Amino acid sequence: MKKYDICCVGHITLDKIVTPKQTVYMPGGTSFYFAHGISCLNPSDFLLVTALAESEMKAVEDIRAKGVEVKVLPSRNSVYFENTYGENQNNRTQRVLAKADPFTVEGLKDVDAKIYHLGSLLADDFPLDVIKCLSAKGVVSVDAQGYLREVRGDKVFPVDWEEKREALKYITILKANEHESEVLTGETDPYKAARILADWGVKEVLLTLGSEGSLIYAGGEYYEIPAFEPDEVVDATGCGDTYMTGFLYMRNKGASYREAGAFAAAMCTIKLGASGPFSASEKEVERITNKK
Repeated sequence: MKKYDICCVGHITLDKIVTPKQTVYMPGGTSFYFAHGISCLNPSDFLLVTALAESEMKAVEDIRAKGVEVKVLPSRNSVYFENTYGENQNNRTQRVLAKADPFTVEGLKDVDAKIYHLGSLLADDFPLDVIKCLSAKGVVSVDAQGYLREVRGDKVFPVDWEEKREALKYITILKANEHESEVLTGETDPYKAARILADWGVKEVLLTLGSEGSLIYAGGEYYEIPAFEPDEVVDATGCGDTYMTGFLYMRNKGASYREAGAFAAAMCTIKLGASGPFSASEKEVERITNKK
């Protein structure tokens, strides 16, 4: 069984993205943005594990065509999100028009990787036993966003993560934005929120703060990562996932927290300038990071 450097696990979604300028229908989800992002860097030791309905298999074929290995688990439905943005791209309202089946220990038993990035989209995507199982095999990285979203009808409601204190003991890397970290910890100050999450067991806390950049807390040290000014803000969908792609890619290569954070921030700046996933080269990312 091949051991991969990085394995991203998550649902590919069908997304309807409504902005003041346009309405776009396209695939989405953490796994979609992560896989496309890594395909522009080095997909050779990367595996995507996803679950979606047969009707969305073209999204998988497109990713495979970019040299990414994909393991598809069966699901009755694909996740169908409607994301509506105002003039301020930091503000988003969501509806969920369909849900996919959750991931299971059984479905992931044959997957072996150094780093597992779990792209949660909804609260029940990754049960606690999946996190525990994967933590015994490698480093577990989690995007908190899905654990804080509960679907009632077609509406998405913000909720706290009930099992967070137990789950975070098994999570090495946690990514959250400023709103999510406040829900998790009750703290509006990102520095205090990061310390609380670390006290609960997370080794590397990554807080994305929109146009304010990001904050990494690891080994008792804070690393402030400034945002790079984008030429144009077109679509923020997938920016957090793009950040994690860059961060994990660079950390796996041995980069420092500051280097990995800057690379991740530069990838986000490029991504902001267009709808769809990151599609630039590693050289273009480095051109931005070298500006400072």
